[in-house]
Amino acid sequence: MRSVFVALAPALAGAALFVALGIPAGALMGSTLAVTAVALLRLGPRVPQPLRDTGFATIGVTLGSGVSPHLLSDLARFPVSLAALTVTIMLVMAISGALLRRVYKFDKATTILATSPGAMSYALSLATASGHAKPDMPTVMALQSLRLLLITILLPPAIALIDASSGIPHAAIAVHGPLPLLPSVVLIAISFAVGIGFGKLKVPAAFLLAGVAVSGLGHGLGIIEGRPSTALTFIGFALAGAVIGTRFDKITGAALRALLVAGAVTTTVAVSLSGAVSLVMAHALGLPFGQVWVSYAPGGVEGMGAMALALGYDPVYVATHHIYRLLLLIAVLPLLLRRL
Repeated sequence: MRSVFVALAPALAGAALFVALGIPAGALMGSTLAVTAVALLRLGPRVPQPLRDTGFATIGVTLGSGVSPHLLSDLARFPVSLAALTVTIMLVMAISGALLRRVYKFDKATTILATSPGAMSYALSLATASGHAKPDMPTVMALQSLRLLLITILLPPAIALIDASSGIPHAAIAVHGPLPLLPSVVLIAISFAVGIGFGKLKVPAAFLLAGVAVSGLGHGLGIIEGRPSTALTFIGFALAGAVIGTRFDKITGAALRALLVAGAVTTTVAVSLSGAVSLVMAHALGLPFGQVWVSYAPGGVEGMGAMALALGYDPVYVATHHIYRLLLLIAVLPLLLRRL
């Protein structure tokens, strides 16, 4: 219980402080920074699996609340954007991987998994799988965690400075007020149950996708209208940030110091490339630049989904792109490792 308290108390306090200060994506950023600090102090923070899954189910339900009966017409503009995202992923992995191999002398298997954008859990599972080239697991974990941390704390303020529309709730969510507490809890509970089923089927990001599916179906059919209550959404963001922060409890201080520069360099490359492509696509599609950048940024699907909601962007657009990227990496990464 001590390790749980050490995670949750700083997460909620940091989230509340950043929200009170009006910082963009404050709940997510505040909890991430607070729990990361606790983890680096070796206080052993831990988020129990049921709480972690509940937080991600809550974020998924909120993302799904952006679905409307006009979903098919909304999706008609996505193919070009998804094609551009595919090119972005290839560029990020190729350029970042080349830097890690030539400058920092890492092997190919390690660079492939360390630079795969937004697929940390899957990359780590492949790192331990038999039949593949064996990467350096501590390096993969450290570089993936550093990129996720840096993107979570730096991207929201950067977008807020560039995009004046950030922070204004998207029309698909703003048109309906928050649901009362009881219906919100019931919706999250149903999503949690579906997430257990998805997990048994080995579906990646099972609880977040379950929340998207259950809430999206209900909103798409017009059965329900509105996002989860503000308090539950806040807790979901805080839990997502806590999960990001606790990953640094498994990384030694020596490994972190040794890889800090490499992580900062590759994250800068990845964010810059995704930002450049996003700028072009935002202009071509007539979409907010920040919305496209959050969709293309190489963070985890849970964290980036939470960031999109906090910044007020189209949840369906953002979720579609991050789920697509996750599925693409699941298909491609084993093939790349087998070639080695």
